Amino acid sequence: MIRILAFAGSARKDSFNKIILKVAAQGATEAGAKVTLIDLADFAMPLMDEDLEKKLGIPANALKFKQLLNEHDGLLIASPEHNSAYSALLKNTIDWASRRADGEKPMESFKGKVAGIMAASPGALGGLRGLVPLRMLLENIGVMVLPNQKAVAKITALLDEENKIDDEQTQVGLKRIGKELAETLAKLQR
Repeated sequence: MIRILAFAGSARKDSFNKIILKVAAQGATEAGAKVTLIDLADFAMPLMDEDLEKKLGIPANALKFKQLLNEHDGLLIASPEHNSAYSALLKNTIDWASRRADGEKPMESFKGKVAGIMAASPGALGGLRGLVPLRMLLENIGVMVLPNQKAVAKITALLDEENKIDDEQTQVGLKRIGKELAETLAKLQR
């Protein structure tokens, strides 16, 4: 079975990116994948610091996150746009997960993975500017990023009273990211 790890680059409880991630994850599940949805708030890590790593080793939460990466075939990532880039939380998490644990090959937790990426924002561009550097980062560490991505603009106008996407076209586009990821991974495993 295809296994996908899904997470948002936001620790905020009511994050718009957590909302869209759930819809994309549903698309992957409907396409036959097993999706593990996690919250990076549950994996608190100090700022990446090689002196800290030398003194104390890789933090326990970074090792737990790396283990999850190793157990999954693909990634669904939703990231808020912070100053035209992905979030500092997401960058710090990836930085720690890229550190070599004993016996690991370089970038072992990332190489060969496939990712679907998305963003949401109350602004007119939907976090689109942050997806460009996120794609570059992921591809540089060995992750194949799907060509299609989704930026959900003016998301506050698309939410119902329960903070769920109330727009069918947006739901379809987000589910498509999850479905394409599951289908791509299935083809690669044949």
